[in-house]
Amino acid sequence: MIPSRLFDFLEYAKKNHPSDIVLNTKYNGKWESLSTHNYAIKANYISSSLINMGVQPGDKIAIISSTNRSEWSIIDMGLSQIGAINVPLYPTISSKDYLYILNHSECKYCFVSDLEVYEKIFAIKDQVISLKNIYSFDNINNCDNWLELINYGKENLKINLIEKQKSDVKPGDLATIIYTSGTTGTPKGVMLSHNNIVSNVLSTSNRFPFETGKEAALSFLPICHVFERVVLYSYLYNGINVYFAESLETISENLKEIKPQIMTAVPRLLEKVYDKIYSKGDELDGLKQKLFYWAVDIALKYEPYGKNGKLYSLKLAIANKLILSKWKEALGGNLKLIASGSAPLQPRLARVFTAAGMNIVEGYGLTETSPCISLNDMRDGGLRIGTVGKLIDGVEVRIAEDGEILCKGPNVMLGYYKEDEKTKEVMSGDFFHTGDIGIIDSDGFLKITDRKKEMFKTSGGKYIAPAVIEGEMKQSSFIEQIMVVGEGERMAAAIIQPNFDFVDNWMKEKNIVKSTDEIGNNIDLINAIQKDIDFHNEKFGQWEKIKKFELTPEAWTVESGLLTPTMKLKRKAIKSKYFHLIQKIYS
Repeated sequence: MIPSRLFDFLEYAKKNHPSDIVLNTKYNGKWESLSTHNYAIKANYISSSLINMGVQPGDKIAIISSTNRSEWSIIDMGLSQIGAINVPLYPTISSKDYLYILNHSECKYCFVSDLEVYEKIFAIKDQVISLKNIYSFDNINNCDNWLELINYGKENLKINLIEKQKSDVKPGDLATIIYTSGTTGTPKGVMLSHNNIVSNVLSTSNRFPFETGKEAALSFLPICHVFERVVLYSYLYNGINVYFAESLETISENLKEIKPQIMTAVPRLLEKVYDKIYSKGDELDGLKQKLFYWAVDIALKYEPYGKNGKLYSLKLAIANKLILSKWKEALGGNLKLIASGSAPLQPRLARVFTAAGMNIVEGYGLTETSPCISLNDMRDGGLRIGTVGKLIDGVEVRIAEDGEILCKGPNVMLGYYKEDEKTKEVMSGDFFHTGDIGIIDSDGFLKITDRKKEMFKTSGGKYIAPAVIEGEMKQSSFIEQIMVVGEGERMAAAIIQPNFDFVDNWMKEKNIVKSTDEIGNNIDLINAIQKDIDFHNEKFGQWEKIKKFELTPEAWTVESGLLTPTMKLKRKAIKSKYFHLIQKIYS
């Protein structure tokens, strides 16, 4: 049996590698495991209840959860096998956004994880005509609990009807509508079919050296994002047991507790881990500190497949034994594979983590491509640092005359929900316009160079690719976030959010007194950042160099509306908030 619909993955797992701990969630400090068998039973209970509630194939149901948890997967399976459409939403968006999306998608029911999310939905419930009820995972006063559906479905199991509806679901049918995070405007509902997602799971699975039934994975990236969701289906298909992190704040604790072999991550998280571990070198002194930085320097020179030679391999073995193994131990000790996506990964991170035995494989894709287009693979020469790997099976890429990456394959979306004109704008025949600029080298590795929409010209007519410059500058320990500006101006400049933790420690060591409000005017800090910028500027042409910058006194966060839930810059919002700083730069 080869899966062709989302719920087929669960059936495949039951028959080929059943597990007693396929999904694991911590409740009140204790891990509770769900077996493959009970996973399927509970999905049937949900399906039965939804059928009884009048849910029809094609009806839209929203799921919003602050953390990844088993309930999400059970609801997802229960929906998919009766032909209902899962509309997963981020827990961090505003009530206003929920109002737009729930009305636009015409959701009939909504599942929420906790009180905070419930209150945002309850505030706009009466303004969503289609919304009949809200169900919660946690116990919330005056809100129906999802267990009521489990219990009702158990007492009124309609297995024959479920099997009939499963047989009616075709691979090309709509499975989910995923609303993009909206960096530039109103969110668009990306329609993905069962086949879109299933084809991606099957094609990417052969790029990972999974060991069925022997490995565990930690899941913490938002499950409402297609990246983590497809990875979860892949775990199910390949017999990998999943542990859901309690929160982003407990990732370190959960890694040490679970000791997983696999996890997914976004570059920003890996940057934070790197910076935190690297900063420990400052706490050392004498020979220990020299050894620490020597080992890091060795790791930063890492090239796969022994390309550095035998002497380097010997040095790396020593560096691992003395220093780098402790990095791995801090992340549980067993971690061997980190799949990175959602944003460009700095090559230094790929080198350091892989040198320490935690292989980072970077991939590339978009929500509209389900998501994966290309993926690195440690085996058989399939990894090239600085690229996003080779195209996955069944996917074709064409580079347009202006450098834009066009993609064709079974992974390309059905279109944007209720947005035929916007769908036509991004399609050339069967090819989807990704909006990214890239090249494919002679060995077939894809390299992303920038976002087409983010590129701009200076007043001198020179093109600036901001993401490339930003990625380079973020290697400075002083810089947490950076946005390059200068469209129509005489030079490139930047707005920078400092790494406040690093800055605090640095100032303490230098005996510098500062207040948060004055951080943008601290001459010692500005000079230190300027020194780092000057160093990294050397990699760019004269017109690309950052000539001036201004610091922001507060962090850029998802909650403040300056970052998307996947930690991408909301450039329009940042420009608006810090317009006065941009004016100051160019005045």
